Amino acid sequence: MPKWTLHTEFKFDAAHLIEGYDGKCGRMHGHSYKVHLSAESNKLNPSKYLETSDMVCDFRELKWAAKDAEKGGLDHGVLNELVKVNPTAERIAEYIYKETDRRIPEGIKLTITVWETENSWVEYTE
Repeated sequence: MPKWTLHTEFKFDAAHLIEGYDGKCGRMHGHSYKVHLSAESNKLNPSKYLETSDMVCDFRELKWAAKDAEKGGLDHGVLNELVKVNPTAERIAEYIYKETDRRIPEGIKLTITVWETENSWVEYTE
């Protein structure tokens, strides 16, 4: 059976605080987040931008979170207001996964990796 795996990376800057955290992260601060997203599929699909079944999914749909917060993404937003859960790196990765999953065709296996700092990251998949 064929298999295709798309990979893309993007960055966004955002502010957050971790409510209830006993330490510096309990105060409002910002990060330059890096996201690696992989999308694996055994079939090719059409997209919002291409009617023929020639892609796993569109890279544009995978990179939605890099858009400005005022345009539906996360860039230059306050994650506490956008994510609606305590925005730890784990919850941010989960949020990006779920929002991406609803934008792409069914049957695509996603893996989301979010770097909060150069040396600290989390990976999320279902």
